[in-house]
Amino acid sequence: QVQLMESGGGSVQTGGSLTLSCAASGYGFSSACMGWFRQAPGMAREGIGIIDIAGTTTYAGSAKGRFSISRDNAKNTLSLQISSLRPEDTAMYYCAADLGRAYTCRTSAFYYQTWGPGTAVTVSA
Repeated sequence: QVQLMESGGGSVQTGGSLTLSCAASGYGFSSACMGWFRQAPGMAREGIGIIDIAGTTTYAGSAKGRFSISRDNAKNTLSLQISSLRPEDTAMYYCAADLGRAYTCRTSAFYYQTWGPGTAVTVSA
């Protein structure tokens, strides 16, 4: 079973950039759909985007243009690049694995069985 650990969060100013990483250990990362999600204080968890094992990505409408997801199956890592950060991007960011799919990844968090503990991003005005 795969275990996930996010890193790279922190405090940044509006307009800045961050790259979040998700390190996977155990078995299954290279054959799983992976997703990035976030949850702002007092808000529901929302999807940012997903990536299949070949690197094909799908982004939520609100994430298009400023978010970029990539993966390195040889290194068991998943990345999320965020540019032009805004205060409304303040949230806990999570990576997750859907071990049941390698392609045609589903975008709903409901289908992702394995989650990391999250990494916090705070964007100040």
